[in-house]
Amino acid sequence: MNPIDQMRAQVCKELNGAITIVVLGASGDLAKKKTYPALFRLFHYGFLPENTFIVGYARSKMTHEEYLDRITRFIKVKGAEEDIEKFKKITSYHQGQYDDDKSFQSLNDYLKTLEKERGIDVGKRNRMFYMALPPSVFIPVAHGLKKNVYAKEGSTRVVVEKPFGMDSASSKHLAQSLAQCFSEEEVYRIDHYLGKEMVKNLMVVRFANIFFSQIWDRKYIDSVQITFKEPFGSEGRGGYFDEFGIIRDVIQNHLLQVLSLVAMERPISTEAEAIRDEKVKVLKCIPPIELSDALLGQYVAANGKPGYLEDETLKDKNSLTPTFAALVCWVQNERWEGVPFILKAGKALNDAKVEIRIQFRNVAGNLYKGAARNELVLRVQPEEAVYIKFNNKEPGLSYHTIQTDLDLSYHSRYKDLEIPDAYDSLLLDVMRRDHSNFVRSDELEAAWKIFTPLLHKIDGREGVKIENYAYGSRGPAQLDGFVKRYGYDKSEAHYAWPIQKVGPSKEQ
Repeated sequence: MNPIDQMRAQVCKELNGAITIVVLGASGDLAKKKTYPALFRLFHYGFLPENTFIVGYARSKMTHEEYLDRITRFIKVKGAEEDIEKFKKITSYHQGQYDDDKSFQSLNDYLKTLEKERGIDVGKRNRMFYMALPPSVFIPVAHGLKKNVYAKEGSTRVVVEKPFGMDSASSKHLAQSLAQCFSEEEVYRIDHYLGKEMVKNLMVVRFANIFFSQIWDRKYIDSVQITFKEPFGSEGRGGYFDEFGIIRDVIQNHLLQVLSLVAMERPISTEAEAIRDEKVKVLKCIPPIELSDALLGQYVAANGKPGYLEDETLKDKNSLTPTFAALVCWVQNERWEGVPFILKAGKALNDAKVEIRIQFRNVAGNLYKGAARNELVLRVQPEEAVYIKFNNKEPGLSYHTIQTDLDLSYHSRYKDLEIPDAYDSLLLDVMRRDHSNFVRSDELEAAWKIFTPLLHKIDGREGVKIENYAYGSRGPAQLDGFVKRYGYDKSEAHYAWPIQKVGPSKEQ
């Protein structure tokens, strides 16, 4: 049996061939753009158990036809029209409130009817609840589910979307409220970056290659940069974004998760808890970020695009919410002492890119002065790639040293393989009961301790300076100087990423 068939069999065995999935917030953008397309792809490729039914739940009044149109609008799978029609037959909509026992009791009665009609034996009536909801209703929904819709005749899985609080105190309150309703084993805090192909590849790159495992420390690595760039601003979402800012929206969760995988020690196994134990340990070694280790920015109008403060949905026209941040974390342990981990994220920048860039130290006693530093780069998106920048002699009569790359670009190397969306992978993990790529409560607590003091200073405008940058630029003008301050050598004159590969000519 091949690995894919093994995974299908594992899911079927874990769930006894049956599950009822409830998507709470079925009328929202997240559900229609991410949750339902992911569920369809799992259905299309045979990963959902044969006896699966999906129930959408929300406050909105919708007919069955309106519901089906909404949840299939963003499904983009070529040649899957027949499966889309089959998918429509295993899903329906149930309207109700998020803070009303009678609504949840009605939902429970509906689920029981579905389970009986599908012939699912008592004890095997598994339910999965996906909260595609705003955080303001997480707690009442959790209590409503536990009191009225909990799977007493099978297993329960509860998927919670970020943000997991606004700071340490609110995150702790949310964690305690969830813990009153569900065990840690039943809760899956989803951070979709942990489902991305290159992020999942990090552990393999680190621990399955002896040449990396031997140089993965402060003796050889000079700096680590984790970068997130979006080419668009908050247009139309300024009111929502202003509550969170780029640090809460991206850095505290997505980028810190990547950092923990780069910096953690080798786990004793690939079991979920072994991996999460090591992630927690390394997060506890990071002290709160100092304001002096932060560069904050906010985009202004340029290139025909409006500035952040010009967003019509923004209530505070004097907002100091950062739309760009470069923050430096210090991991205070034996492996990483003195190595800066630079987390950069911004909106309205010149490019769309997420990458991990590990720069190594200069060669001791280097014979070839001016040779650029080696770098290992993992491009998370777009066009997943792993490449190493290294020095070699320029071909020909010259003895000039140039920098080139050892390049593994997924789109050219794995032409016959389709890289799944992060949500596909994570929802499959939920059904497999694999917690490896989900955030544990103590991990969340350790993460918030790193950021909360800085966030409170920004919220209270305590000595915070926000640098302006033009829409479509690389970020604040101070960025290059900021990164250089922590030892990063850009070496742009030595290297250019090959945009186009030239193949052999017809004559060859």
